[in-house]
Amino acid sequence: MKKYLIAGNWKMNKVTAEAAAFAEELKAKNFSNADEVALLVPFTQLTAVGEGLKGSGIGFGAQNVHFEKSGAFTGEISVPMLEEIGVDYCIVGHSERREYFGETDETVNKKLKALILAGITPILCVGESLEVREGKGEQTFVASQLFADFEGIGMADASKVVVAYEPIWAIGTGKTATPDQAEEMCAFIRGVIGGMYDNSVADDMLILYGGSMKASNAADLLAKKDINGGLIGGASLKVDDFSAIVDAAAQLK
Repeated sequence: MKKYLIAGNWKMNKVTAEAAAFAEELKAKNFSNADEVALLVPFTQLTAVGEGLKGSGIGFGAQNVHFEKSGAFTGEISVPMLEEIGVDYCIVGHSERREYFGETDETVNKKLKALILAGITPILCVGESLEVREGKGEQTFVASQLFADFEGIGMADASKVVVAYEPIWAIGTGKTATPDQAEEMCAFIRGVIGGMYDNSVADDMLILYGGSMKASNAADLLAKKDINGGLIGGASLKVDDFSAIVDAAAQLK
């Protein structure tokens, strides 16, 4: 049976009271596939969301982390701090972190290793810009990200990583990635992972699509062979919108 993960990335939205109310409302949905659902929320909301979701089977996690356990890194959050809260997931290398905050494949690699060591599931984001896509270099670019991000990570640990494909060229550009384009790249990513490790690791890996998945297109995207779910942005901010995507995945099982 195909595995899914519907992960909501709130980005920099909601205050704690709003987050707690959202978690309570989402928990009340009693999803039959709750173990395939997660919320990735701002640091200040992690405790409230974790408490609100307790006993629901829905996972939760952070949107970023530092690779060092402690030190003079003002404004950063460490893996032990996330461990203390009990998070299940953490996003690594999101396109916005790479573009606005100088995230590199080197730091992504260090973060992956630190999270794996702590038993927190990383959600690794990869994807190409419009310039790269128009130059027909998308596969070379994404492959280079995967090679660098997984550098020094063994087969057993690689299987613990979730990969999310973000078509940066289709975010805020007026262009849209079709289900076939999304599937093509997710299948390519699976093939690269298979070449780096073996087919068993590639076949078992959850590969998400992170390009504006919403209720209206979720079923078509999730039905594709190599798409195991979505890293959901705007549609994760309203319970009904997010729930519709969760339900779409459940109906495909």
